[in-house]
Amino acid sequence: MFNKTTRPVWIILIFLTAAIAACLFSIATGAVMISLRDIVDVVLHHDLPGMNRDIIWNIRLPRTLVAMLVGANLAVSGALLQGVMRNPLADPHLIGVSSGAGLFGIFLLVVVPQYDHFLTPAAFIGATLAAFIIYLLSWKDGVSPLRIVLAGVAVSAFLGSGISAMLTFYSDRVHGALIFMVGGLAAKSWPDLSTILPYSIIGLLLAVAGSKQMNIMMLGDSNARNLGTRVELSRLLITATATLLAASAVSIAGLLGFVGLIIPHIARLLIGGDYRILIPASALLGAAVLTICDTLARIMFSPIELPVGIIMGVLGAPFFLYLLRRKQV
Repeated sequence: MFNKTTRPVWIILIFLTAAIAACLFSIATGAVMISLRDIVDVVLHHDLPGMNRDIIWNIRLPRTLVAMLVGANLAVSGALLQGVMRNPLADPHLIGVSSGAGLFGIFLLVVVPQYDHFLTPAAFIGATLAAFIIYLLSWKDGVSPLRIVLAGVAVSAFLGSGISAMLTFYSDRVHGALIFMVGGLAAKSWPDLSTILPYSIIGLLLAVAGSKQMNIMMLGDSNARNLGTRVELSRLLITATATLLAASAVSIAGLLGFVGLIIPHIARLLIGGDYRILIPASALLGAAVLTICDTLARIMFSPIELPVGIIMGVLGAPFFLYLLRRKQV
């Protein structure tokens, strides 16, 4: 049943089933438990009156869909960055891309909150500038994956200091930025879904389109050049795609760490390193894991709701240490 040819297909189907199950679990679970039949009725006939309709359609369904897109975006972004940098610890949060998006996001939230509707494009600009600075600092007769990671860590620390400075000078507005700093999905609704959806579609399609190029890049720069690949251009385009996905997720969910680190590793262990399969697998698994974690964050200490970033930190930190113990860096 799970031979070498069909195993990836079965794994993809399992991840798809897990994503659907996580979606239904999130919609059904909360202060008010809702049956699967009621969920189907409301989704198919959303004009039905009643409390269940309001809970599903106005609260849980949009939040769940946003969680799935954020999880997919961060997971695929992490998979791309780990591949292009050939470093298992690369992810948007650790190498500075998310910090760039976070710096611009925090600036809007605490300095000019009247312009917070520009959060998504501002986060993308911040992430793009951070990626550009990282490239600039790591360039020396070309760009090596190791220099990119080291430059990313330094830039992340610098941008983190900028975020801390803003929060210090505008301490009276820190509460509004707290969830953004930790990473959370509380009160996400249909406008948030409509904001992230186009970025997700474009970014994921670009990632799938570049999967063949990613496989070539994994052979090493010399082999990729021998096969006719323009290595620096390919690395730049792949990083730009990862930046787009990470920035859109950060603008909605805040500085949510470890998703881009954990998910690609789990997917790679199960299906291998072929990016034609790894990208959709990471997207589905990322959607499933973040949705489950967000549901747990809602219900574990009800009526108090934890930011999902805390749950991901509890899961991600031990995994990070596990990678270090395996001496993969």
